[in-house]
Amino acid sequence: MGYPRENLAPGEVVIIHRHPHWKSLVLPVLIFWLVTAVAGVALGYVRTSTTFEGSRSVLTIILAVVWLAAAGWFLVRPLLSWKTTHFVVTDRRVIYRNGIITRSGIDIPIRRINTVEFRHGLVDRILRTGTLVIESASDDPLSFRDIPQVEAVHAQLYQELLEEDEAYGDTRSGQFRDPRRDDPRRDDRDAGGRDHRDERRR
Repeated sequence: MGYPRENLAPGEVVIIHRHPHWKSLVLPVLIFWLVTAVAGVALGYVRTSTTFEGSRSVLTIILAVVWLAAAGWFLVRPLLSWKTTHFVVTDRRVIYRNGIITRSGIDIPIRRINTVEFRHGLVDRILRTGTLVIESASDDPLSFRDIPQVEAVHAQLYQELLEEDEAYGDTRSGQFRDPRRDDPRRDDRDAGGRDHRDERRR
């Protein structure tokens, strides 16, 4: 599913859209299955043991509540968080949105980005994921973890920076390309607009 069109400005084009890498779901899902296994063993023991004959129903309800709580916290919550987390690169900005109930977001205009780098260890390299670090003109560097295919995202974002520089000049340093600088006739004119070549011809 693509990034919602209503969240974009008119004419804005999505170039990259990523959810977090599935690696971020591994630990909570493993914990959920561990809790499920323990709850299943405990339920089997309660249902078959003569020790809990008078309280089987109560213990069964308690185990069911514990399992439901674990399912909500270690399975449903991470899946919803994964689904509602978006890392998006458009032709105008970098967008990051996350949160299930309380939403938060970051927008970084392409023109304000100074540097882009990525970091990944051995495991991340095998899984083709990593952390993308973006430093803008006036803010501290921002790190975005578990970006799938982080090297490809880094390369594509860097390409967008180059195209932005070619189109608008180097706005990150406060400098714009002035086409008059490339005009050789400019050196033959003084501040008053007079053409020295005309004076020489006279």
